[in-house]
Amino acid sequence: MRYFTSVSDLGDLSEALRLAKEIKADRFKYDTLGRHKTLMMVFFNSSLRTRLSTQKAALNLGMNVIVLDVNAGAWKLETERGVIMDGDKPEHLLEAIPVMGCYCDIIGVRSFAGLTSREYDYGEVVLNNFIKYSGRPVFSMEAATGHPLQGFADIITIEEHKTKPRPKVVMSWAPHPRALPQAVPNSFAQWSLAAGYDLVITHPHGYELDERFTKGATIEYDREKAFEGADFVYAKNWSAYAGDNYGAILSKDRSWTVDSRTMALTNDAYFMHCLPVRRNMIVTDDVIESPRSLVIPETANREISATVVLKKMLESL
Repeated sequence: MRYFTSVSDLGDLSEALRLAKEIKADRFKYDTLGRHKTLMMVFFNSSLRTRLSTQKAALNLGMNVIVLDVNAGAWKLETERGVIMDGDKPEHLLEAIPVMGCYCDIIGVRSFAGLTSREYDYGEVVLNNFIKYSGRPVFSMEAATGHPLQGFADIITIEEHKTKPRPKVVMSWAPHPRALPQAVPNSFAQWSLAAGYDLVITHPHGYELDERFTKGATIEYDREKAFEGADFVYAKNWSAYAGDNYGAILSKDRSWTVDSRTMALTNDAYFMHCLPVRRNMIVTDDVIESPRSLVIPETANREISATVVLKKMLESL
């Protein structure tokens, strides 16, 4: 596997889940696979779980790790072609990328959506430039349109806790004070559908996601109806995708906060969220602190998803 940007890159999902279970039972089973190999993790945006879990995964495999925070430890980088570089960005991404490739064997990239141009964001300009110019295998540590490491960890978590072959999984929009990208909900929908779950997506009108990620899911605008009989509830905010509203906040309706009343409509569902979470905006304290909350096991599985991905990439070198 040379590139990892979506579930389709992983190959057979059942086999990947089997490997995840094997690695979770013995995280150091393949600790010589990455000997004398170096992972470079490039961050254009902040990170807690992604940085820690991916670095830990690389160490599990015996790799060396270089972490580059572009905004704090490097020259500011220009990303656009045709720009006269007479401002505060002394280096262009197109020179910086092959330079990074000189010092490592695999590159992980984290670059969020700017939410000003849908064409630019959904063209995945930064990630695709790394794939094109680095000369190295590249994987996404969250890009403009997807977060595949999170999506994989979410599916590992559901597989560990489901009690039926095809659970009902509800992804619910929830309010947030800032405009957020669609990357996590896009990936959660894509991975849930690939896993064969009964996926229901509920949100106010105007928050429809790109059908490339959601085709096959049920879209339900009545949140209480969506929650009925759910086995898992995944809460997440995202900004508008469609038309001239791209990147906009259309609602901050607090009635969409996941609380004990709405969770009582479910089949004693587990609660999930990728973190960080705005308490009492996205979810109330009592729900996230309940015994049915999976936010910490979900986070722990980020190490497992990253280990599986890096193992498959190391095997392709």
